[in-house]
Amino acid sequence: MSILIDENTRVIVQGFTGDKATFHATEMIQYGTHVVGGVTPGKGGMKHLDRPVFDTVRQAVELTGAEASLAFVPPPFAADALMEAAEAGLKLVCIITDGIPAQDMMRVKRYLLRYPQETRTMIVGPNCAGIISAGRAMLGIMPGHIYRRGNVGIVSRSGTLGYEAAAQMTALGIGVSTSVGIGGDPINGSSFLDHMALFEQDPETHAVVMIGEIGGPQEAEASRWIKENMTKPVVGYVAGLTAPKGRRMGHAGAIISGEGDTAGEKSEIMKSYGLFVAPSAAELGSTVAQALATL
Repeated sequence: MSILIDENTRVIVQGFTGDKATFHATEMIQYGTHVVGGVTPGKGGMKHLDRPVFDTVRQAVELTGAEASLAFVPPPFAADALMEAAEAGLKLVCIITDGIPAQDMMRVKRYLLRYPQETRTMIVGPNCAGIISAGRAMLGIMPGHIYRRGNVGIVSRSGTLGYEAAAQMTALGIGVSTSVGIGGDPINGSSFLDHMALFEQDPETHAVVMIGEIGGPQEAEASRWIKENMTKPVVGYVAGLTAPKGRRMGHAGAIISGEGDTAGEKSEIMKSYGLFVAPSAAELGSTVAQALATL
C-alpha cells in the first residue's frame, strides 16, 4: 500500500516539453511511473518522450484517463495551471515551482472551495520535491534510488531533509511507504495534517516521520491532531534550532514571526504531544528505529 500514488496511477506532466519537465519526466518513467502524456499549450498533437502532448488538461484527462499531474509551470502562470487541473477533475496535482506569489496560492485555495470535499483536487507543493511511493511510482524531482520500499511514511517541508531521512533509514534497513514533500512556502496546497490522516488510514504504513521548519503553526496543529487521532508512532524533527528570531531561512515560509514559531518551541510542543523527537538531522534514522522498536 501507499498514499496518493502507486504504479497504476495515470500521470500527466504540465509544461511537458520544457527542459526541466523533460529531464524529470524521463526519470519518472524509468522509475516505473505510469506517465500517459503531458500538456503544453500550443503543442497539442505532437509526441514527446513517445507520449502524446495536449493543449489543455481537460483534453489530456478525457483522452488518457489521467488522475494526477506533475506541474513544471513558471510562477506567473502557475495559479492558472492549478485551477485548470482542478477544473478538469484531476485527483492530485504536485507542483514543483518555486517563487509563486502567496496571493496567487490564496486565490487557488479559494477556488478549490467551490468543489465538494470528497471530489476536491489535492495539491502538493508548491516549492517542493514531490511525492514518491518507494518502488512503485515517483511524482517529483527526488533521487529515487535512495528510497527502499517499506513501512514508514515521511512528510516534510524540506525536500533535502526528506532525502536525508530516507537515506539514513535505508542504511539501517528501514524502508519507506510514501514520502511527501509539502513545500516550504507560507501557503501550501496541503498540510502536514492532511497527509498524516492519509498515513493513519494506510494499513501498510506502521510509523511516520514529520519534518518541520521554523515559522508558522503547522507543526503544532499536526502534533495536537496526532496525539488525539493517530495510533502509529510519529517521529518529529524541526530544522532551524540555531536560527535567531526574525531571520528568514531558505524557504519563504521559514521565518519566525510569533510565539511558538522557533524550532526549540516546536520541538517541545512535539514532545508534549508524545512524538519521538530526533535531537538532530543526523539522528533521524536512529530515532525512527527507536520508534519502530515500540511496536
